[in-house]
Amino acid sequence: MTRQEGETCIARKNGSRGTFSRCVGGMLLAVVIGLPIAMAGPAAAQTGDKPDITPAPTVPVAEEQLSPLTTVSHGISLYGDLKYGPDFRHFDYVNPDAPKGGTLVQSSIVSFDTLNPFTLKGTAASGLGLMYDSLMVSSADEPSSLYGLIARSVEYPVDRSFVIFHLDPRARFQDGTDITAEDVVFSFNILIEKGSPVYRQYYAQVDKVEALDDLTVRFDFKPGNNRELPMIVAELSIMPKHYWEGRDFSKTTFDPPVGSGAYKIKSFEAGRQITYERVKDYWAADLPVNRGSNNYDTLRFDTYLDPDVSRQAFFAGEYMIRSEHSSREWSTAYNTPAIQNGQIRKEFLPDNLPNGMQAYVFNTRKPLFSDIRVREALQYAFDFEWLNRAMFYGAYKRNVSYFANSELAATGVPEGEELDILKGFRSQLPPELFTQPPQLPNFDAPNGRREALRHSMKLLQEAGWQLRNMQLVNRKTGEPFRFELIIRQPGLEKIALVLKARLRQLGVTMDIRMIDTGQWVNRIQAYDFDMTTFWWTQSLSPGNEQRIFWSSAAADQPGSRNFAGIRSPVIDELTDLVVDADSRESLVQRVRALDRVLQWGFYVIPQYYLGGDRMAYWDVFGRPDEVPLKGTSVMTWWIDPEKSRQLKKGGY
Repeated sequence: MTRQEGETCIARKNGSRGTFSRCVGGMLLAVVIGLPIAMAGPAAAQTGDKPDITPAPTVPVAEEQLSPLTTVSHGISLYGDLKYGPDFRHFDYVNPDAPKGGTLVQSSIVSFDTLNPFTLKGTAASGLGLMYDSLMVSSADEPSSLYGLIARSVEYPVDRSFVIFHLDPRARFQDGTDITAEDVVFSFNILIEKGSPVYRQYYAQVDKVEALDDLTVRFDFKPGNNRELPMIVAELSIMPKHYWEGRDFSKTTFDPPVGSGAYKIKSFEAGRQITYERVKDYWAADLPVNRGSNNYDTLRFDTYLDPDVSRQAFFAGEYMIRSEHSSREWSTAYNTPAIQNGQIRKEFLPDNLPNGMQAYVFNTRKPLFSDIRVREALQYAFDFEWLNRAMFYGAYKRNVSYFANSELAATGVPEGEELDILKGFRSQLPPELFTQPPQLPNFDAPNGRREALRHSMKLLQEAGWQLRNMQLVNRKTGEPFRFELIIRQPGLEKIALVLKARLRQLGVTMDIRMIDTGQWVNRIQAYDFDMTTFWWTQSLSPGNEQRIFWSSAAADQPGSRNFAGIRSPVIDELTDLVVDADSRESLVQRVRALDRVLQWGFYVIPQYYLGGDRMAYWDVFGRPDEVPLKGTSVMTWWIDPEKSRQLKKGGY
């Protein structure tokens, strides 16, 4: 699989299992041990003469020539073996014979002002990720495995202290120029130097990247036991050096960039619409990782800033597929003639992914929310049971865990390896963490509402607040307890009003401010808010991204996802333990420990989760029979020509 077999390989491994060979400078290092002893015969032995021993010749080898054994493979897994062997033809969850053609029209809530998705400046258009390929791509039916795309093969030692990618010599950018190792080095460096600050943190453990030759690039990592690092750099978006040299990468732009992926920009109307077309001579179209995907000739994203307007546009056939986030509308609004006669299909598509945490987020950088007792008190003011019954048609489950809907969630009381981990931090953790499971108030329990409010008031009083004329004020300063919640969708206001009413019973005033998406993005990235709503999504194999979510280093890093401003030495160490896990079993226990400590930090008011997607779509699609572990993707669907012609939608 390598371009220069004998020149770059230190050792070989066939597939996920095989035998290793030790190589130096392309030659097999064979150490032959010989004993050429010239015996003097019996007489010599009797007289005590020593035999004449000629030492074996030695082969001088410079120490730097010796390297650790490496694995060379078509793919890499975080733990365990790869599902797909080196000769696989396609992923099991695609239709390799899916027809190519048609147009997929989708909606977007983003009023964009840039075509560069890699910086903090501006709001990027939807779908720009379609333009960029990475060195390797993940499979959807394994927890964490990657297979070659731009990189034909990957090479790494047992300790994963470095990784070498051997590029496919066929790889081309959309303008027809070769993708080289220098482009990989450039892509990494430009993201570090001029991209969003989050990239500097995400790639912080990369010590060095260098092009060994035109088609070989090596990443060296800083000391540590971080098995995920080769996989992190393998998913780097590859950009052309020749295009960006002479351009300011840090600025917003409406110049359509040259990408490396299957789609390029065809046309756009700033802030309103963007259309992509499939690259006709896309070099990787028939690679195993792409076969059965990227089935549309064109994709278009239309912007709708109002959810109700967007929904009506869908019913009118302006776009073709919709994910519905409102339980009320899902239950009441989808009774149009098109649904009744089968032109629109409506179904719930479950997934097996951790749901993550959807919540009202406290900005603990603000003095008002720096006291854990205050945060816990406000958490007890959220009446999920009433909301779920009155507004959500009983569709949701209460989100307690940051890894809900998975084996990674901390439940019950800590035990086994999780308990052993947490014992090391006992003096820094609340005693209750070890004796009772994470729990949230149940307003439907007998006297549940009264007990929850009483608990909230007790905590607020302990934190130095008291009621004066039905207004909660600081006991020392007399300053009222008042803060602002920023949201970006009208539908969220109705839910927030319920929280506002419950907080008012405590004497707390919450002002609700609805702003557009662009302003909201700018404010949360600058941590310019008291409280907001956010959803941290999670994978089946949490790793380095947890540092961006929760670490002290990320707390003041613009563009990170530590919106809560968490600064906890315990969480920092637990996050490092998650990253350093050397087995799936250990990873699960370490994530549970992290999850439990996050829950007991009361950094958010948890909301709810669904465990899948509510999908409505015009019946013009074909799709694979198998739904993979990580859920379905519309990029593995296709436009059925006959259905498209019947409904006059989909481009046929």
